[in-house]
Amino acid sequence: MYHGMINVYKEPGYTSHDVVARLRGILKQKKIGHTGTLDPAAQGVLPVCLGVGTRLCELLTDRDKTYEAVLLLGQETDTQDTTGQILKEDRKKAMALEEEEIRRAAGRFIGLYQQIPPMYSALKVQGKKLYELARQGKTVEREARPVTIYQLEIQDITLPRVTLKVSCSKGTYIRTLCHDIGQALGCGGCMEQLTRTRAAGFRIEDSLKLDEIEELAHEGRIEERIIPVEEALTDYPALAVRPEWDGLVHNGNPCFARQLDLEDGEQRKPEDGALFRMYDSQGKLMGIYEYEKERHFWKPKKMLLA
Repeated sequence: MYHGMINVYKEPGYTSHDVVARLRGILKQKKIGHTGTLDPAAQGVLPVCLGVGTRLCELLTDRDKTYEAVLLLGQETDTQDTTGQILKEDRKKAMALEEEEIRRAAGRFIGLYQQIPPMYSALKVQGKKLYELARQGKTVEREARPVTIYQLEIQDITLPRVTLKVSCSKGTYIRTLCHDIGQALGCGGCMEQLTRTRAAGFRIEDSLKLDEIEELAHEGRIEERIIPVEEALTDYPALAVRPEWDGLVHNGNPCFARQLDLEDGEQRKPEDGALFRMYDSQGKLMGIYEYEKERHFWKPKKMLLA
């Protein structure tokens, strides 16, 4: 069985579940999971977890992401992208927009932004997925959720299309951002194209299409492209217990500062909720630990023992 991560380039037409299903056939193992869905029409980076790495799916899904998107102005749809039914059109107003007006409207969304999730999404309301209700012709009230747009760069304006580069927090819907920019401009808008270029630290230039993965597996070279669990976690600082306390981490117990191999002052006062790689005294990765400020200890968040 393979353990770790593989950086998949999801091609248009595949769902994230389709990618996992095909990989199970290619790698001949069941324990595989993805780190956050991409719409079928979208393409780009989809980090996939293998074996013990599947325990990281939730952690990696929470990380920031970067996208390139094409916003089509002058058109609103029920799905907020061009795959849906057109609800309103105002091409004339879209074509009359000034470049500075577009840049100013887009810039308003940088920072913390209260975003209302689209009806065509997998979020659940009263136990039902929103897209299931939408397909029945129903619309329900959705609460706005805070998301953060770290960077919103306009790369090209060729009306009625605007090409955007967006770095954002988890849970951000780029098609909703396109819709909202269109609303701000008074002409409507929807997403025409979406490519995820970065997710969970993985970059599009390092990704592999499924056919490429299948070829590497056939040649017996797939392990060359599987990223070890430890390498996928290098963003988290490392901690290790003293030899006499190895039993604590071997059994998944919390640790206090006096039980860790710390230099004076090192990591004594981390932020509440900060995550760390926890090792035993022999340098074996045990899991991801979270600092709890109230009790001044590190508690296990995800154990990674095979």
